[in-house]
Amino acid sequence: MHEVLRRANELAPSLQARSAELDAARQLPADLVAELKAAGFFRMFVPRSHGGHELDLRTGMAVLETLATAEPAVGWTVMIGSETPQLLAFLGRETFDKIYATGPDVIVAGGFSPQGTATPTADGYWVDGRWAFGSGSTHADWIFGNCLVAPIDPETPRMRSMLVPASQARIVDTWKVLGLLGTGSHDVELSDVHVPAEHTFDLFAGTSSVPGPGFVAPLMHFVLHLGAVAVGIAQGALDDTVALATGGKQRLYARAKLTESQLFQVNLGRADLTLRAARALLASTADEVWELCSTDPAGLAAAGPRVSATLAWVTEAALSTVDTCYRAAGGQAARDSSPIQRRFRDMHTFSQHAAAAEGWLGGHGSAMLGAAGGLSY
Repeated sequence: MHEVLRRANELAPSLQARSAELDAARQLPADLVAELKAAGFFRMFVPRSHGGHELDLRTGMAVLETLATAEPAVGWTVMIGSETPQLLAFLGRETFDKIYATGPDVIVAGGFSPQGTATPTADGYWVDGRWAFGSGSTHADWIFGNCLVAPIDPETPRMRSMLVPASQARIVDTWKVLGLLGTGSHDVELSDVHVPAEHTFDLFAGTSSVPGPGFVAPLMHFVLHLGAVAVGIAQGALDDTVALATGGKQRLYARAKLTESQLFQVNLGRADLTLRAARALLASTADEVWELCSTDPAGLAAAGPRVSATLAWVTEAALSTVDTCYRAAGGQAARDSSPIQRRFRDMHTFSQHAAAAEGWLGGHGSAMLGAAGGLSY
């Protein structure tokens, strides 16, 4: 077991104990961020040449699942922060090296959707915009936002991502939502900020300046990371439901305790196997992606629609698992103090993410029929 995964397992009980605190704070407290940094989570994908662990895809996913099983907001936020080097690899190598010159624990937050405008200058861009869902923005070192480059051509818009020190961005307190409350996914805003050209990159069509399989297809890795977090959230719900049942739970009007109910046993068994199938699909897909990144990058394009559809299916499986747990737990699960209710809120919030939309299943189906495999709503 890698040291980082071992640390995730060791920290799990203390992370789980802080769930209510994170919900109330709507962000990760500074002491917890420091603890997560010390454990090496934010440097797990950083190249060894820059002081990181440079974990392979499957090991990184195991870390994220373990953290999400313990505390979903931590799993989600570590996922975003740990992907920083893969995102920054779209910058020129000299800029990448400068950013990591002071240490490996660099954290970026921001937005993929082009919700800003970048006006070209002689040496960069003037940027204005506001991006929603800036997970981890309250403890980020850098903020990025994807922009439409002016003048904007509606037929063929050009996009460019802008990266600025966090001090140049404004965090707008908007994260008042159903679940994943502790992720601090507030809006981030840039107002008339000048960004030098070397701090800009192409998010969707860029080429990595850092060698190694972990940097060949970052966005594809990000999709699989999301799947690992979904499985972790659902695993936590299963664990909590088993604990509730073995603790003697008997629903009102029921003739037997949950542990003696054949209906509960059937539903629990189905939920567990559904989640195991989701985990197995993620694992096999990750192995395939890692192999392609290592030996045949040209083959990644053909696998893309299926990778995206995998996340959509895994999300559905995880959601089904959590919903089964919530229904089985009875009236007590409706209380804010219930860990199963928290998983219910977190998983339903997760399921709204654009990368997990069911339309990606149609994209895979389209690709199977020989057509372009994009998003299909």
